[in-house]
Amino acid sequence: MIDRAPNSPCLNICSLDERGLCRGCFRIITEIAGWTRMNPGEQWAVIQRAEERRNAVASNRSK
Repeated sequence: MIDRAPNSPCLNICSLDERGLCRGCFRIITEIAGWTRMNPGEQWAVIQRAEERRNAVASNRSK
């Protein structure tokens, strides 16, 4: 079990793209809205998914 909660990945660039991803932190709206109600394990999982999305977007841009 993960005890330490991560800092919010919010970068204060709160704008969703056409896929519903935040242009700043790459979370979807349900992840953003539910952040404070998640336990640390769930928050770390959101950060992992957001990083995967960020990498996928960066990869698509370089093509």
